[in-house]
Amino acid sequence: MSETAGAATDGATFTSVEDVIDRFAEHGYLADQRLATTVFLQSRLDKPVLLEGPAGVGKTELAKSLAEVTGRPLLRLQCYEGQDESTALYEWDYGKQLLYTQLLREKIGQIVGDATSIAESVDRISAEDSVFFSERFLAPRPLLDAVRSDVPVVLLIDEVDRADEALEAVLLELLAEYQVSVPELGTYVAKHKPYVVLTSNNTRDLSAALKRRCLHLSLDYPDADRELDIIRSKDTGLPDALARTLVEVVRGLRELDLRKAPSISETIDWARTLAVLGAAELTADLLAQTANVVVKYDRDLRRTLEVLPKLVDPNATVPSSRDHGHSHGHSHGGTSHSHDGGDHDHEHDTGGDEPAPADPAGREVRAAKDTPGRHNAPNFGVAPKGTPAVGRGQGERSFRSAGSRGSRRRPV
Repeated sequence: MSETAGAATDGATFTSVEDVIDRFAEHGYLADQRLATTVFLQSRLDKPVLLEGPAGVGKTELAKSLAEVTGRPLLRLQCYEGQDESTALYEWDYGKQLLYTQLLREKIGQIVGDATSIAESVDRISAEDSVFFSERFLAPRPLLDAVRSDVPVVLLIDEVDRADEALEAVLLELLAEYQVSVPELGTYVAKHKPYVVLTSNNTRDLSAALKRRCLHLSLDYPDADRELDIIRSKDTGLPDALARTLVEVVRGLRELDLRKAPSISETIDWARTLAVLGAAELTADLLAQTANVVVKYDRDLRRTLEVLPKLVDPNATVPSSRDHGHSHGHSHGGTSHSHDGGDHDHEHDTGGDEPAPADPAGREVRAAKDTPGRHNAPNFGVAPKGTPAVGRGQGERSFRSAGSRGSRRRPV
């Protein structure tokens, strides 16, 4: 066993909280005091660490950096909905068992050849169960691999909140005792207690039993200075002044009601993108051309393009992306309206020199589709309160007017 592995075994990997900060920084991960304290306690108390927070704040990267800093191999279990213990702990290689059964058919025939009854044959075959349910046919998964490993490892259980609660129950034995039970073979106890890091994006609440077994830490987006330091540590190639402006722009985007806020890793990708393009200054046009690096949904992109000029220059005049070359807030001889920058679809005034839209309520439906939380809205597709009602007389006049322009009527 290497000297590094030996040091890791006795839990004295880190000498102090400051040692954690320094050694992580050497590997490009800037840990603050709270995070470094949690890692230090993990190494001394042999407790798993549960990191919760939005996607892209460095939870998974912490486990990777911990493996690099300590020299331990990294084992990763990526959780997903519907996952069961066969993909997390172990499963039996049934194909291999069947192949061996076919190859040994003649031998099995010899074992039961002189049996006088079916019960006796079954008894003789069952006596050989241990041959087919042995480690030879055991297919270990990350959790069992971490326990059986001959060297200390870092076990990353990533996005545990995506898995079903049944998997949490499977994890409890490992997190509490660092052991895994295989009914056919017995209990495996870890030779070297792994560093276990669990991550959660808070898509659902985790059980109290799981949280009780872990050191818990909530991570959020860093402040501007720390995020700038992170970008500097990644050697993106973007000049420091531009990187500072970029950080402020990203922080402004996170304050919007976006479906997915830009993560730290995406900020780094944006900085590298701008450096590759040889950006000499951050203009709203350049950022708009590359905004898809950090914004991954069409609705989010539309909102981003609207606010980018203001984020780059607070004194800038922001033209509406819905102007299409003509002004709003004017009157067409009848009803007039104005746009105040809200997040609604493009609408035309109705009046004397433009025909009324065929489906007024359709505008409300389209607008409702672009509102936050629309999938859970109980009144989806219903016109909001305050919408002027169209009287029966007005409808009849419109119908007669439409009929007078031709003999064929449109279907109502």
